[in-house]
Amino acid sequence: MKAKTKPVVIETVDAVDVGSGNVFVDLGLPDPEERQLRVQLAIRLNDLLKAEGLTQTAAAKRLGIAQPHISELKNYKLSRFSSERLLHCITLLNRDVEIFIRPRASAEAVGAGSMMVWAAT
Repeated sequence: MKAKTKPVVIETVDAVDVGSGNVFVDLGLPDPEERQLRVQLAIRLNDLLKAEGLTQTAAAKRLGIAQPHISELKNYKLSRFSSERLLHCITLLNRDVEIFIRPRASAEAVGAGSMMVWAAT
């Protein structure tokens, strides 16, 4: 015999704030652009490690870092990883890294430009 379930009550939300596109800006954290860049690089690096089928131990040996650091990388705990270190790790997986500097899409925009990580398949 099935137990009766209570009806689910859903509360309505009066307003939703639209994000900036960078969660670190929205959270008010320091260096939000650098944090976002490191996450984008870590995503690509984790994708490469997964595609190569490397265990954490094998990945640590290949990248020349301790296995616990690979665990932190896989869990996006990036405090010990600079963007330069992540770029170096990507090159150790037999990948080339190219950096393009171009004019902003909107010439009227004021302030800092943006950084984006793209990966070729």
